[in-house]
Amino acid sequence: MTWSIIAHDPSDGAIGIAVASRFFACGAMVPYVGAKTAVASQAFCNPVWGTEGRDRLQAGEAARDVLADFVKRDAGQAIRQCHMMDAQGDFVAHTGADCTDWAGHLIGDGFSVAGNMLAGSQVIEATADALVQSRDLPLPQRLLAAMRAGEKAGGDKRGKQAAGLVIHHGEAHPWLDLRVDDHGDPLAELDRLLDVAGERYLFFADAMPGAQRFSGLPTREALDARIEAEYDRRLRAGHVSRSLATDP
Repeated sequence: MTWSIIAHDPSDGAIGIAVASRFFACGAMVPYVGAKTAVASQAFCNPVWGTEGRDRLQAGEAARDVLADFVKRDAGQAIRQCHMMDAQGDFVAHTGADCTDWAGHLIGDGFSVAGNMLAGSQVIEATADALVQSRDLPLPQRLLAAMRAGEKAGGDKRGKQAAGLVIHHGEAHPWLDLRVDDHGDPLAELDRLLDVAGERYLFFADAMPGAQRFSGLPTREALDARIEAEYDRRLRAGHVSRSLATDP
């Protein structure tokens, strides 16, 4: 199952994974992101490749060494697919020989793409091309644009069901973690959720405490002002909220 993309934005240190599949809750199973690292474990995914891999990469091990160790230790490596980024910003990938066609991976400058059960190699190529061509966008929008391009190129050859988007901004905890587990157009729904997150949530995420800023913003005045300014901007632009929340 699945295709996914890992990308790093050197301008602010953001690291993200986007994933889509005709498989339930792929956003819960595939991405493992840390403060400076990322692992996407897919196909017949082994979650230990994700959890152990993230821990070892965070501790400073090279991605090539971690991945080689997993392939050596795992008797099921032929049906695994994995790509990862280490704390030095190096990417590696593995596509097992028995992954369902089409299966393969691609590594570029600051990103990697991998997929299996795809319509063809054009899916990961279109995903990569769209990421490169959208450098002016913030990382969450870039990742979604890349995945939509891959979907337009054929995507998962079985169809659509689930998607996920995880972004970390230099912390062990996520800045953004969105999932669509069962939907007829999961990437479109992910886009809606990202737009709703931009109304208030992302400002709250920016203000949250972190390892080097334990108290975060200890008062709420500045946060409230940013949210109010965004509300006014959207109002002036005629941007109607896409939230499905009930009225307060």
